[in-house]
Amino acid sequence: MTPEPIVDFVNVKKTYDGRNIVINDLNLTIRQGEFLTLLGGSGSGKTTTLMMLAGFEMPTGGRIYLQGRSIENLPPHKRGIGVVFQNYALFPHMTVAQNLAYPLRMRKMNRQQTEHKVSKAMEMVRLGTMKDRRPHELSGGQQQRVALARALVFEPELILMDEPLGALDKTLREHMQYEIKQIHRDLGVTMVYVTHDQSEALTMSDRIAIFESGNIIQIDNPRALYERPANAYVASFIGENNILSGRSTACDENGDLVIGLESGNTVHMRNTNGIGIGKPVTVAVRPEHIAIGQAAQQRRNQCTATIRDVTYVGDHLRLLTDTGAGQQIVLRRPLTDFASDPQRGQTLLIGWHDTDGCVFARRPPA
Repeated sequence: MTPEPIVDFVNVKKTYDGRNIVINDLNLTIRQGEFLTLLGGSGSGKTTTLMMLAGFEMPTGGRIYLQGRSIENLPPHKRGIGVVFQNYALFPHMTVAQNLAYPLRMRKMNRQQTEHKVSKAMEMVRLGTMKDRRPHELSGGQQQRVALARALVFEPELILMDEPLGALDKTLREHMQYEIKQIHRDLGVTMVYVTHDQSEALTMSDRIAIFESGNIIQIDNPRALYERPANAYVASFIGENNILSGRSTACDENGDLVIGLESGNTVHMRNTNGIGIGKPVTVAVRPEHIAIGQAAQQRRNQCTATIRDVTYVGDHLRLLTDTGAGQQIVLRRPLTDFASDPQRGQTLLIGWHDTDGCVFARRPPA
């Protein structure tokens, strides 16, 4: 059963100068209790969308509903939404406990209730022993936890996060991803999270909305986005992908599309998007789906590739190869696939199944 919506964007538009469109006719439903990530490159509109929901930006057109109530003209402090910013926005002159108590004081909560809620929020993010410290006495990860606790302390049903882990190092960032997701599971609160980090989005989200030029071009669960991207942009943006150009030349006896690649190789791919014959196409194949050597001989699509670069990545090797006409293919294989270390300039057989990847129609070059 699909959860009830908590937020609805209906035909929302945003422009700052009347000419350049930042958000273009956005329709988005956010479900009660879900972890939704808004993902996209710089200038794609993801942060503007979050700021309009928080109340720090006003839509140029359309309506935003929170639990069925139109909120475009409601100030931020009356929306009952918790917000966590990338720079944490903690009050430097206040202790941890005072920072957490601030939103409760603004809501006229009595002292006993305030102390109880502050204590509860601090335990939730495991900062119970640091209530008397000030922000400058905390590490980046601890400050991030205080900011999260402050957003949780008044028990909102909706929490917004604008790249809250951007300032942390890789190890701490990955740890905090787990912490935030665990809090989400424990509380059942709805979280809307903005990031440009694909792996972060895949790790944390129930659903991901991909933004490009002020539009959501696909919204789905992480696995569906990764395995069934709607177009070549999503295929290239979510995870690493080989994007190969070519032209459809025929349909084979299985109904698969026969494609002549610019490299001169011919491949067969499932025609899931109903592409006609004689059309310029883009083939997307993930590096982990490409086999080498004997395993490649069992694949329908095979070609010879020359190794241009080898990168050791701990448990696997990443190979950059050239299949002809400058068309490059990246592949990732475990160390056990190699009898000896591959070398630059070496040739090898690579291959993939006709089901390993997607084919999209593309516009011919101008």
